[in-house]
Amino acid sequence: MTDQHLPSPLRVAPEAPDRNLALELVRVTEAGAMASGRWVGRGDKNGADDAAVRAMRALISTVSMNGVVVIGEGEKDHAPMLYNGERVGDGTGPECDVAVDPVDGTTLTAKGMDNAVSVLAVAERGAMFDPSAVFYMDKLATGPEAAEYVDIDAPPEVNVRRVAKAKGGSPADVTVVILDRPRHHDLVRRVRESGARIKFIQDGDVAGAIMSVREDTGVDLLLGVGGTPEGIIAACAIKCLGGTIQGKLWPKDEEERRAALDAGHDLDRVLHTDDLVHGENAFFVATGVTDGELLRGVRYRAETASTQSLVVRSRSGTIRQIDSTHRLSKLRAYSAIDFDSPSGR
Repeated sequence: MTDQHLPSPLRVAPEAPDRNLALELVRVTEAGAMASGRWVGRGDKNGADDAAVRAMRALISTVSMNGVVVIGEGEKDHAPMLYNGERVGDGTGPECDVAVDPVDGTTLTAKGMDNAVSVLAVAERGAMFDPSAVFYMDKLATGPEAAEYVDIDAPPEVNVRRVAKAKGGSPADVTVVILDRPRHHDLVRRVRESGARIKFIQDGDVAGAIMSVREDTGVDLLLGVGGTPEGIIAACAIKCLGGTIQGKLWPKDEEERRAALDAGHDLDRVLHTDDLVHGENAFFVATGVTDGELLRGVRYRAETASTQSLVVRSRSGTIRQIDSTHRLSKLRAYSAIDFDSPSGR
């Protein structure tokens, strides 16, 4: 065949995340959980976070993806690793947006309290919402039964009644998870007056949002203001698990409000799940650091550590709960991470 008859080179589109990626990602959150788990109850939330960041940064560099951190430790935490804009992965494979929270619930970890998790979400490049330095968001999340009936602009008592009706019960059967913050004083009063019960959480509203959409957690609805990055990570999980999350940006002061408007944000706009992460190829993985309704925390023994993880993908809708036993002597042989040391270094 002469040169003029050779076929034209095919234009290769950027590779989308494939079905094997989630099982690579769970190794990253397992590492974060095992490293930060050594800090449970030690009263040092920064030590727990630093240990998880270092462990996850080491493991994420081995994942077959060309990732960019769009939700990371970021400006709020002034972190040297897993910061917004950092490239992660081994540089091969799919082009991805990456959202990471090495410990969702650092205070919970420091105090030895329930529901601290290590989380990681991945979607196709450009899929995740850019909050433009608006760190807080008013949120509502609930599961598949009530997803079509709730509205973040409706009064909380209306949403409680709608969730109760969708689930075939009364408001007294509904449990609402709310961050325990002074800003929620009026919200708490109105939810109680509706007849619903409240589960307060001290920290970690990624876990709170996921509890509101999963069965058998005892939680039906999440309401209140929490972190915008956590909202986007939760949206990845909810896209995979079903249900809905709705949010409205909530600038904490006039400077942040002005920055949001200058960035082109409409502060009255309701952001739905598909606005926070669009497309149908999202992955979410979480590994428990401490025990909770969502996952069991890390267990340490003389030569082993055990973890429990949630692994989900939006395209297939597959939900995996993975119980793993890690032989520490084997990890010492090939890993630069010291899972034996409370410093995680």
